[in-house]
Amino acid sequence: MSRSSLYRRAFAVLAAAAFGAVGLGGASAQAAGGVPRPDHVVVVVFENHADSQVIGSSSAPYFNSLKSGGGYLSQSYAITHPSQPNYFALFSGSTQGITDDSCYTPGFSSAPNLASELIAAGRSWASYNESLPSQGSTTCSSGTYARKHNPWFGFSNVPTSSAKTFAQFPTDYSTLPQLSFVIPNLCSDMHDCSVSTGDTWLKNNLGAYASWAKTHNSLLVVTFDEDDSKNGNRITTLFYGQSVVAGSSSSTTYNHYDVLRTLEDSQGLSTHAGSAAAGKDVSGIWAS
Repeated sequence: MSRSSLYRRAFAVLAAAAFGAVGLGGASAQAAGGVPRPDHVVVVVFENHADSQVIGSSSAPYFNSLKSGGGYLSQSYAITHPSQPNYFALFSGSTQGITDDSCYTPGFSSAPNLASELIAAGRSWASYNESLPSQGSTTCSSGTYARKHNPWFGFSNVPTSSAKTFAQFPTDYSTLPQLSFVIPNLCSDMHDCSVSTGDTWLKNNLGAYASWAKTHNSLLVVTFDEDDSKNGNRITTLFYGQSVVAGSSSSTTYNHYDVLRTLEDSQGLSTHAGSAAAGKDVSGIWAS
């Protein structure tokens, strides 16, 4: 082998090693489909508002700051109406036969879902549920808490103990699970209260995490279950974190199944639940 060939091979080995070091520890780590591999992902779901009621609204300054500092899916859609089937769709790639908001039987399904996939892969998962009476409680409702927004209780392959109260959301964000959902209560999520109320709740309760995510290879995903039934089910979906280009947007049409697919791929999972298997990864917002 010529000296020049040896030099080229040595350079290639060194370059690959350098790239691997960045990939293991930095924001440029990539999972399947070009989706970044964050250390922590937090997904927050709000309620019953169309994208046009949030983006550009003076009642939602914090939502709009996340848009300007993160990635915005301008054609993001829910699956159906009413609320509950959308939560199952986002979590498991299927509405699981749920067609209304009535109180389902806990553990009625053993179908694959985001949590069961994470657990099988040895990755950490939890949900943080505002106004849940106690960790693991399967009550249908309690004050401003409603189980219809908590699909994990519907699956026998998800431990009920993984459903925590929002008071258990850590202040040391490095101790968060690798992926978690946050479900505000019926007022904080805009279901019973105003856009302004939900905007303030998001800033006060997850604004510090969002800022931390920018410098700690982590991600905040903010979305809605459905719109107000007047705007074609187009909803606000935002991505914010170190791996997201500030002020980026994608006009590709996405739905809950695509967001689920993206979450699965962000965790390097080898399986995809339900219709997420045919979904597409969110693109056009990621830092290279």
